Amino acid sequence: MVRLIGALMLVLVLVSPSFGQQSLVGTYKLVSHDVTVDGAPAYPLGKTPHGYLALTPNLFIAFYLGDNRKFGTSDAEKAALLDSMTAWSGKYRVEGSKMIISVDASWTGVWTGKDQVRTFTVSGNRLTLQGEPTPFPRDPSKTSVVRQVWEKIE
Repeated sequence: MVRLIGALMLVLVLVSPSFGQQSLVGTYKLVSHDVTVDGAPAYPLGKTPHGYLALTPNLFIAFYLGDNRKFGTSDAEKAALLDSMTAWSGKYRVEGSKMIISVDASWTGVWTGKDQVRTFTVSGNRLTLQGEPTPFPRDPSKTSVVRQVWEKIE
């Protein structure tokens, strides 16, 4: 009986990380996106950005856009469109309340090949991701912290 209980405990310890990760799998819609740059509130994507996050059992894909985007034809207008979006992807793993994303593609290239760490919490159908202080993608001499709330839609 003691061996059976011990074996059961061992199985639970070995599979519990996948239980935590499995609960994150799904498609999410962006609810809010708060950014601080050098400690001050910033709105690099405007006050009402929109976008989606897809989490498979091991792949993270995020794409979100700023508000009030306008079609561009000139080089300056096209550059403004790039500055009004964020997109990145990579394999991820969960360690406790941390999600570590090994970025394999990013919209500006600044995160490509690097790990991005997010602390996450789940409350009902909402997933909150909080980034660690990192170089601000638009000006790496500055430090930014991002907090996003996503709502699961699938």
